[in-house]
Amino acid sequence: MELLVLLFKTVAFRPYVFLFLAAFLFAAIQLIGWPRTWRFWLISWATSFICEFSSTRTGIPFGWYIYNGSTMGQELYFFNIPMIASLSFSFLLYAAYCVALCLVLPIDQSSHSTQPLKPLRFDIAARTSWPVLLITACLFALLDMVIDPVALRGDRWFLGKIYQYTDPGIHFGVPLTNYAGWVVVGLISLAIYFPIERRLFALSAPPSVTPHLLLGVGLYHGILAFNLSVAFWISELLIGISGLLMHLPVLALLLFRLTRPHSTSRPG
Repeated sequence: MELLVLLFKTVAFRPYVFLFLAAFLFAAIQLIGWPRTWRFWLISWATSFICEFSSTRTGIPFGWYIYNGSTMGQELYFFNIPMIASLSFSFLLYAAYCVALCLVLPIDQSSHSTQPLKPLRFDIAARTSWPVLLITACLFALLDMVIDPVALRGDRWFLGKIYQYTDPGIHFGVPLTNYAGWVVVGLISLAIYFPIERRLFALSAPPSVTPHLLLGVGLYHGILAFNLSVAFWISELLIGISGLLMHLPVLALLLFRLTRPHSTSRPG
């Protein structure tokens, strides 16, 4: 009973995290169905928790940092790690995965659709390929290059000061080893998930999965917008501007790859 009360407190204390989680579950079920969604969720959550558990004790793979336990009693902890910390990795990784798929999946050249977005084929070989794995891991870390500097200043907004680095790093106080750790978590999670994905029953995907992928892309940019908004709100203009500049090329690439060029027809 006490655990359920603490879980309810966690949801009430961190509603934005659970909104992002709900958006992830909805988007993922639309694209890959529940059997794949819960496996993706469980693998990424377990991987991130093990890596956080390790890093707070050995410094591997994120570098040394400490959760100070300042919110114990207000939210659920597993050992010394707040539940929301490792839980967040799942929806962040899925969002990065969708962006990577938009950049890598083959375009259906046989389609004669007049829709403004190019149709992408949900090819099993392409969606579990090395390029998708590597691009996802890099985008995963790129998103954290906005999230972590903002979270580190949690005492200035409603997150709270829940952790600190033993040796503050050069990127707004965040050590570069942290971002390397995010790449590692992304690589390990997908390296476990992809072989399972290939063995599961084939999906009856629609002719174009672009609309479903855009739900995940929207999640990625929604999380980005949330953190950029917090950065500007707490007057961390450099964090906000640099985060915006880092992600503009990604947005430009997405627009270039997914949108059809406007065709102008000459009169008779």
